[in-house]
Amino acid sequence: MMLCATVTRASEMLHISQPATTRLLADLEISLGFALFKREKKRLHPTAEAQALFEEVQRSLSGMDRIARAAEEIRALQRGTLQIVAAPALAHSFLPHATTDYLKSHSGAHISLLAHSSRTVVDMVVGQRCDVGFAILRMDQPSAHGERLVSTKMVCALPSGHRLASRSHIEPKDLAGEQLIAYPRELESRLELDALFASHGVSLGVQIETQVSYVVCSFVEAGAGVAIIDAMTAISYRGNGVVFRPFDSSVVTHFSVLIPSHRPPALLLPSFVAHVRAYALAKLDPRLVIA
Repeated sequence: MMLCATVTRASEMLHISQPATTRLLADLEISLGFALFKREKKRLHPTAEAQALFEEVQRSLSGMDRIARAAEEIRALQRGTLQIVAAPALAHSFLPHATTDYLKSHSGAHISLLAHSSRTVVDMVVGQRCDVGFAILRMDQPSAHGERLVSTKMVCALPSGHRLASRSHIEPKDLAGEQLIAYPRELESRLELDALFASHGVSLGVQIETQVSYVVCSFVEAGAGVAIIDAMTAISYRGNGVVFRPFDSSVVTHFSVLIPSHRPPALLLPSFVAHVRAYALAKLDPRLVIA
C-alpha cells in the first residue's frame, strides 16, 4: 500500500484479490494496535505511524537482501573463512604466493595462516583446531581426511658465484669439502642426507644448523655455504644471490594435506586445495616432481 497508494494496485502487485488485501491490512492494524491509514472518501492516506513503520521495514528488507547476497556469495565460493596451519617450508614462502593467487578469484574469502612444525600440524588437525593442515609427511594411501599434495626431489642451493652454479645437476660427490647449511639432526630429512653423503664417502663441514628452509637460503645467499633444501621453498625464494639445481633423486620430500575428521569442511576447502596443488605443479620444474 505504501508503494502503490491504492488497494487496487497493491492487490495487483501481490497477485491477490482486493478484499484479501483489505483484510490483510485490517488484520495488521489490529495486531499492531494503531491505525496505518486514514480512510477519506474511499481513499487511504498513510499515517505518521505507518511512515515510521515503513522505514523500519525497508531497513529490515535491506538487511535480508544483504543476507541473501552473502549466502549466494558463499555458495559461489566468493566468501568464507579458512583456518590453515602449515609446516614452515610451505607457510614461510610457497603458501603466501599460492594463497594470494587464489584470492584473485575469491576476493571475499578470509584466510588465516599459522606456521608450525609438521608434528604440531598433525596435532592441530587431530584436535580439530584448523580447517586444513599442510605437513611434510608421507601418505601413500589417500583417505577422506588426508592425501598427498605433491612429492618432489630436493634441490641444491648455491651462492650465485659458486663453482658449481653452472652445473645443471648436482651429485653428492660434487659437494665434497663444502660447508653445508644443515637442518637439525632431529629432522628426518637431515638423517636421510647424512646417510646419503656417507654412502658416497663424502665429507662435509657443518657449521650452521637451522630448521627453516627460507633461513637456510638466506645463509646460502650470505655466502656461509651450500644447502640441500625442499623444492617448494626454492620456487618461492625471492633472494637474488642463490641458484637452485636439481640434486640426487634418491632424497624426496613429501607434502601432504590433512583435514580434521570431526569438523565440517569449509565450502572453500576443495577449491583451495586444488588451487594450491595446481599452483605448485605449474611453478615446479617437472624434473623435480615425483609422480
